Amino acid sequence: MSDRIVLRVGESLVAGGPPGTAAEPEVAIGEMDGPFGTAFANLLGDQVKGHSRVLAIMNTDIMVRPPTICVSKVTVDNERYTNILMGTVQYATSMGVLDAVRSGDIPKDKANDLGIIVSVWLNPMVATIEDLDHKILFDIHRKATHQAIAKAMNFEPSIDWLLENQDKIVHKYYEKGLKGEI
Repeated sequence: MSDRIVLRVGESLVAGGPPGTAAEPEVAIGEMDGPFGTAFANLLGDQVKGHSRVLAIMNTDIMVRPPTICVSKVTVDNERYTNILMGTVQYATSMGVLDAVRSGDIPKDKANDLGIIVSVWLNPMVATIEDLDHKILFDIHRKATHQAIAKAMNFEPSIDWLLENQDKIVHKYYEKGLKGEI
């Protein structure tokens, strides 16, 4: 069995598709028999109106492993948005988790010991797009979930990379603010 994984944290941003399809998951990964497991159970049991927490499933009655809980970053108040979030994106999240196991980012022998919390970003505008391409949305969220998990498990970016690039990286909304664009 692999070494104990107490807590890992990662994020990813995948864009490039049609407007509204970008994904920006943030993940926390840890052993279910400690504080992380308690946090996981509390999230699942302490539902909040507009911010439902659901297990990542591949289809009804087929939960992914490691057990993964999806938490919306956006207040959910629209039936179409809910169906997209709890359908396409929930499924994409599940597939991204399995991609991370298949690639070795999550050790297969830890699939029953770990849990994953995914804070899911789904742009509210998707509920207004009549011809939403669910395949593109799915692919983007699947890729972003896998990337966030890989970054968490591999401690990316490294502190050395961050220190080397600290003054080269400018947050895009800060830059837009400087230009008076927001």
